[in-house]
Amino acid sequence: QLVESGGGSVQAGGSLRVSCAAFGHTSSSKCMGWFRQAPGKERERVAAIYTRDGNTYYADSVKGRFTISQDFLENVVYLQMNNLKPSDTAMYYCAAAAGREIPAAQILSAKAYDAWGQGTQVTVS
Repeated sequence: QLVESGGGSVQAGGSLRVSCAAFGHTSSSKCMGWFRQAPGKERERVAAIYTRDGNTYYADSVKGRFTISQDFLENVVYLQMNNLKPSDTAMYYCAAAAGREIPAAQILSAKAYDAWGQGTQVTVS
């Protein structure tokens, strides 16, 4: 089970941090990612992390503004979002690849993940 929190509303240029707590079988996931979906649009990659070595990956649209990190012992993954833009408005979803490691070439592909949270809304005005 994945539980997101920390979404909200912010003005353009502001910051937010969203969190994803992993429980049960997802707590041992080797790869975790953040994706987002705006109304009427397809789900979009945001960022991902290998939980064992901490290597991170980002979509071009968020590089330099967003940072994915983790608290390995607490099984929590964070997404720090700075310099937010109205185009960042979306439902943000946490995802985990429970029990397997995703190749680096696929780590930002939503199809590679098999566990999803319920989402947390981020609105930038």
